[in-house]
Parts: sequence; structure tokens; C-alpha cells
Amino acid sequence: MNGHRMPTTALKRPVLTLLAFSFALSTAFAAAPTDRQADRWDLTALYQNDAAFDADAKKLSAQLRQLGACKGQLKASPARLKSCLDLYAEARKRVNTLSTYAAQYYDQDTGDGKGNQLNQRAALLGNDFTQATTFLQPEILALGSKRIDAMLAQDQGLQLYRFQLNNMLRSAPHTLDAAGEQLVAQFGLATASAASVYRTLANAEIPWPTVTLSDGKEVRLDQAAYTKYRGDDKRADRKLVFDAFFGKWKEYERTFGETLYGQLKTDAAYAKVRRYADSQSAALDADNLPPAVYQTLIAQTNANLPTLHRYFKLRARMLGVKDLAYYDIYAPLLKSERTFPLADGKQMMLDSVAPLGPDYVKALTAAVDARWMDVYPRPRKVAGAYMNGDAYDVHPFVLLNYTDNYEAVSTLTHEWGHAMHSVLANKAQPSIYAPYSIFVAEIASTTNEALLLDARLKQAKDDDERLLYLGAALENLRGTYFRQAMFAEFEAAIHAKVDQGESLTGEEITAIYAGILKRYHGEAQGVMTIDPAYALEWAYVPHFYHGFYVFQYATSIAAAQDFAQRILDKEPGALAAYLKMLGAGGSAYPYDLVKAAGVDLASPKPYQALAARMNGIMDQIEAIESRRGK
Repeated sequence: MNGHRMPTTALKRPVLTLLAFSFALSTAFAAAPTDRQADRWDLTALYQNDAAFDADAKKLSAQLRQLGACKGQLKASPARLKSCLDLYAEARKRVNTLSTYAAQYYDQDTGDGKGNQLNQRAALLGNDFTQATTFLQPEILALGSKRIDAMLAQDQGLQLYRFQLNNMLRSAPHTLDAAGEQLVAQFGLATASAASVYRTLANAEIPWPTVTLSDGKEVRLDQAAYTKYRGDDKRADRKLVFDAFFGKWKEYERTFGETLYGQLKTDAAYAKVRRYADSQSAALDADNLPPAVYQTLIAQTNANLPTLHRYFKLRARMLGVKDLAYYDIYAPLLKSERTFPLADGKQMMLDSVAPLGPDYVKALTAAVDARWMDVYPRPRKVAGAYMNGDAYDVHPFVLLNYTDNYEAVSTLTHEWGHAMHSVLANKAQPSIYAPYSIFVAEIASTTNEALLLDARLKQAKDDDERLLYLGAALENLRGTYFRQAMFAEFEAAIHAKVDQGESLTGEEITAIYAGILKRYHGEAQGVMTIDPAYALEWAYVPHFYHGFYVFQYATSIAAAQDFAQRILDKEPGALAAYLKMLGAGGSAYPYDLVKAAGVDLASPKPYQALAARMNGIMDQIEAIESRRGK
């Protein structure tokens, strides 16, 4: 799955290394070109040097002192309330920029001590911001809705903050008094270590194994290499890669069990402190998402598991494998020797987004030619792919690990879908409403992927090429819908245990994951066998340190299929509604934004339509295979 660095809201921004899902279309990987400066992001767009970073940090400290003077003053007058909210918005924007610089500096080389120091300093600044602003919400709640409405009516300039104020009032049952909020903020640094320990161990310190493939090539099997070689066309090599890679994670099962359990305990504690029924309720309430969205996703995914199992049976036939195994799920359905150098990938992306209009294409063309992204894999660079759009006054930053295969083109398209979402939202919204929920963010990226696949299918010259892209479509739906829904069900299970006061070890987490993994992959139905060793996959997925995040990939791809099809069909008003949703940023609740644009993700309809689309693609593949007498 591809990734997006979550926008900041009240400085609760996780640092994610997101694992790219594989289309598994090609095992012919071109060697990465020389890692040029032109292919790395230019962080001087944020700060020219350390002195500039330090100066901005001092400005933040001064702003936080000014914010301290607002304490007890919000009720003084509408003008005073507005001036304090203006100051809050400016300080939040500044700390986001400081945090972005630190995060990008660290991620380009996780072994660089300076990057680690910057990240720690940014975390301290973020915590200072949180502590300095804890009084805001309790004081606004004390004012109450009637007084807030009266103040809004008296000062038109305050209208900018109407949604923000109403959202604070909505959270009244879960907000503590000023002393309580201050105490919670002080614990922020102490309770944030689980993800940091995981991140450092998984990216910088695990001694990755070296394997020798059947062609004699030696490969150091780190996360990027695993993603590259897990789809090797030789089955013995695939098994070798899976065995070695997850065998290494097995060695750290107890440690990663402790880090994940620590995160789950933290989530449970915060939920209890804020008087939520459980961790899931707390997570969904942050965006005012109806619980029916999560519940409907899981229910509909389980109801449609026969569609997933049909895909696996088709995959087994196309691979000529009678005993399909978990290490076969990334193997190429149709071998292709094609490679896609970065220049070609960029052009394919630009061509595919033409249906989004000339203004969108023009803006994207300019952006991809600027130094907004770090393109190629390197030792100690963070694995996976993401977009960070938090630097409101600068521009988004995109991290890739581009490997010249078709998956890399799709990842490029996905992440730039996120980046253009930030460009549009930053242009249309003030800084307080530019950050948007992941619930909408992943629609922006997966819609662009759907457009890419449509463009490639239309250009296919024969059945071989058509199968290549139809296979990509299937793997896209498997990886982004079914796999993420499986992760979401796993998250719900482990969080529920800790919410109920139960302990969890690494072995117990593995057992829970294994049960869900086997059910989704049809082991009981004879569809696929799952080696117990591969149930360590949970330790490989960093999303679980940012609770109830991944379900939004699944809901988003369901919505994206609908949006992309309506845009391609040139349905009147569809494009305008879609772009309006992207430009809205976080100016309304995300579920409401998506529903207003035409998709209700709390209803079964989008998930049923996705399953129907997947079955339709398999019908086309089977028709081609039938014509060939297979």
C-alpha cells in the first residue's frame, strides 16, 4: 500500500513509513540511475540552514508566550477571541513547518544523528505547543454554544473560525478541565516512545539477512529489497525471500510485541481518560466518523470474501500452481520485460490525469519538475512511500523508493495524487482548514491510480498487454481493499483485548493475526496455504502504531472507483464536485464531504460495487484465457 503523511491536527501527526503494495507485474528491474541531487528534495525551501531553523523555533517560542497571555482572556470580547485564534493558527502553521523539516531530514537518512536530533527537537516543540494551548478548548467549552454564537454574530472576522469552534464544542463530553488537559499534554512525550522505538529498530538497526537467489545473485533483504524480490518469477526464490525476511522479524517477535502492546495500552489509556467507550470510538470521533463506516466495511468485506477467493483461484491457474501459497500473491500474473524509467513514469502519470482538467495537469507538471520529492532507494533511507503536505507556506514533499517497475509508476501516481490534494487545499483554504483527514486523502490518491489503470487499458495493443493491466487492477483492489480491511479487522481485535484490560505478547499477537490471515485467504476452503512463519507480517506493518488508520485505504478505494468512473464518463457535475471536495481540505467533516460529493461510505453500496467491479475484471481475464484455450 502506498502512503500519505497524515496532516497535523492539534499536533497529533504520526510519522509513517508506509509499505507499498505490489501490482507484481514485472520482475525485470532496471538498475536505479545515479542518485542525483535533482532527484532529491530540496529542504532549503523550508529553511536555508540550521540558523534559519533555530530562528523560526525562537519565533515559535515567542508566539507560545503570547498565547499564554490569552489564558483566561477568550471571554473578554469577540476581538480578543479572534486575536487568540489567529495566534494559535500562526503558531500551529509554524510548528508544522519545523516538524516537516525535521521529519524529511531524518527520513532521507535514518542513520544521520543530526536528523534524529532534529526530530527530537521538533517533538519537544510540538509538545510545547500542545501544552501552551491546552487552555483553549476548556475555555471555549466554558463559554458555551450560546455565547459563541453571539460572539460570532458580533464580529464577522470571527466567522472564519465557526467550524473550528463548533467542532470544539462537539467534543465537550471528552474534554477535561484546564488542569486535566495540561496534565494529558505533559504526558505526550512520555507516551510517544513505542512508535519511535519501532521506527528506529525496523528501519535502521535490524541486521537484515543476505540471501542468494537461484541465479547466484546475493541480495541484502531489507524492506525495500523484500518489496522488490517478493514477486520474483521463480517460485523457489519467492519462498526463500519470504522465509528469510519473516524469519528475521520472528527473531524480534517479543520486542515488537512489547512495542505494539505499549502503543495499544497508550491508546486505551487516552480513550479511558477522555471518557470514550473504547479506543476505536476515540479514533473515529476525531473526525466525527460514524461507527457504521467501520462496521459496514468489515461486514461487507467478509460477505465478499468469495470474490477474493475467486481471485486467488484465478491467480493459481494463471501461475500454473496447484498449491497456492502466501508467497505466491505478489508473483507476476503475466511476465513483462518492460521497465519504466522515472521520465516515462512521470509522463504516464501526467497523461492519465488529463480527465481532471488542464489546470490540474498544468500544476502537476510544474510540481514534478521541481525538487519536491526524494526518488530512489538508498541505505538507511526510510522504506516505502508517502507524501507530507504539512508545510502550508511552502509545498508538499514526496518520498519514493522508485524501482523502474510498473508498481513504481503506480506509487508515483498515488503519492502525487496526495500532493495535488494538498496543493488544491492549501490554495483554497486558510491554514487552519488546509489539513484534511486521511478519510478523504486516500480517495485523492486511489482515484489517480484508477485513472492511470484506465489510461493504460485504453492504450493496450493486444491481449498480453491487456492482461498486464487487468492483472494490475485486480492486485490494486486486493492490496488496497481486501488487505487493508483485513488489517482493520486485526486492529479492531487487538485493540478490543487491551481495552478490556487483557495483556498481549508477541506470540499472542501473531496467533490473532494468523487466524484472520487464514480466513481472508481461504485456507479452510482449500484456496491457499499459509505458513505460520508468515504470520509475523503484523510486525512489518507500521500503521498499527497509528490506531485505526488503515481502514481508510479500503473505504477510499471503494469511493475512488465511483469517482473515477463518473469523471471518465463525463457525468455532468462529477468533476466539479470531486475537485470541490479536494479543495475543501478540512473545512467540514470528512464523511460529510465525501457524501456531498456523491458517495456514502456508511452504506453497503460502494463496497458491493467494488466487488462487482473486481468480478467484472476477472470475467474479462477469463474470457481472454478462454480464447487462448486455457
